[in-house]
Order: sequence, then structure tokens, then C-alpha cells
Amino acid sequence: MSETPVVHHRTVTIDGRGVFYREAGDPATPTIVLLHGFPTSSHMFRTLIPALADRYHVVAPDHIGFGNSDAPPVDQFDYSFENLTAITLGLIDTLGLDRFALYIQDYGAPIGLRIASAHPERVSALLVQSGNAYVEGFTPFWGVLFAHAKDRETHEAEVRGLLELDATRWQYTHGVPADRLDRLTPDTWTIDQALLDRAGNKEVQLQLFWDYQFNLDVYPAFQQYFREHRPPTLITWGENDEIFGAKGARAFLRDLPDAELHLLDAGHFALETHGPEITALIRKFLDRTLR
Repeated sequence: MSETPVVHHRTVTIDGRGVFYREAGDPATPTIVLLHGFPTSSHMFRTLIPALADRYHVVAPDHIGFGNSDAPPVDQFDYSFENLTAITLGLIDTLGLDRFALYIQDYGAPIGLRIASAHPERVSALLVQSGNAYVEGFTPFWGVLFAHAKDRETHEAEVRGLLELDATRWQYTHGVPADRLDRLTPDTWTIDQALLDRAGNKEVQLQLFWDYQFNLDVYPAFQQYFREHRPPTLITWGENDEIFGAKGARAFLRDLPDAELHLLDAGHFALETHGPEITALIRKFLDRTLR
């Protein structure tokens, strides 16, 4: 019987901020960097990390403002996806990761794709789960968020509702088949909500909600990166996701016609209900593409 890989939990200082990350596997093997979304943290990869670490070196950070990384108030840190990208790249460089695959989900997509499009020679593959790079992926869920982006004062009260427990729980439960609901652990939304409820953190999230609009401005650069560099890409996406719709998954094939697409009977956090299936797909894909 093979031993279960050990997962290490570490914090390093990047640009004066403490960045927490989980790490497992042999650094001499190919590296996978896992980038989480809202409202979670590297905790979303708690089962995927050891499932891959027997064959790969796996690193999963918490973005600033999330999880166990520093979460300074908005008047002490400029929360933007550009700045979260800079911190993430700083961690990657500090750890000496010259080449790596990127797993991108939700907020992890605009962060990871900024890195990939700026440093295409460093990215060996893309693993995409509910992470938009095309406007087709936006669902009606985003209506109030884009309204808030244009008029924060008018829409802030409504948008704040997305930071409460019912909304956090819904992110995990929507789109999940009835026979898989019992695979969801309440630990996920309980932990996420406890972190959202920290003093000043909802203001952090409101700022990132507002800043999200500028990610759309760099979609053309992401799409050009796809066309010009054709990174090996695996897409495992919840077909029932009401946040980033399945049209957003299919849109990748326009610029990455060789991408491997799997639409799962799942919602936004497909790893929670389809972890074994996604793990098997990743292992087969990476075994074939990372040689």
C-alpha cells in the first residue's frame, strides 16, 4: 500500500504580506499551482492535493483577503485582480517554480490567465473549472454585480446579500443532483462564512466585486494567448453552474479547439461532488501532456 502524501501548510512574506499556501509532492516532479475562487480558499483543494501529490508537486495558495493569508483592510491594501496576480506571481517566483500547470477556478481564472498570458513559456498546461475567459459564461447572477460596478452606492445593499450565509451555502448547493447533496460537507460554507464575517472583510470583497469588471478588459489578451500558444487544456466544469454558465466552458473551444472538455452534472464547486471523477481526468490528462 502506498503512503498518503504529506501536505505541508506554510506562510511566506510576499511584498510585505503573509501568503499562506499548501504544498505536497516532490519538487523534482512537474508542478501544479492551484488557484481558488470566491468565497473560498485553498481549502477547496484539500482532497485534490494529496490525490495528485504522489506524481506531481502541488502548490495551492490563499489569495490576499482569503483563507489564512493576510487580509488587510481596504485602506491598507489596494484590492484588485492585478495586485492579487502580482502577489501570486511573487509567491511562484519565491518558491522557484520555473514551469507549472495552472488549475484555475472562479477568481483564480483572471489571476492565473494574467500570469499565463504574460509568461506563456512558464505554463505547461491549463486545468479550468468554472473560470471565465469569455463573456458567454456570464449568467443572470451577474446582473446586480455589473450594476454595482457602475453604481456602487445604489446597489451595495443588494450586493452585500451575496456575502451572507444563505448565499455562501447556495454557492455550494445549487446545481447539485439530489443523489449527491450528501457529499457536501457543511464545513465548506461554515469556514468560508467565518472568514467573510471577519472585521473589514466584507469591504474587501465588495472592492473585489467592483474590480471584477476590469477582468473583461483583458479577455482579448487571454484569447490571443490561447490562439498563439495553444496550451494543453483540460476543462472540467459544472454544467448546472448558475454563476459561470456552461456556455463559458464551450467558448474555450473557439480558440483552443484541441482542449478536452467535460461538462459534469454539478454546480459551481464541482470538486465537492465530483472530486474522484475530476481527479481521474486530471491524472490521465497530465500523464499524457506533461512528459
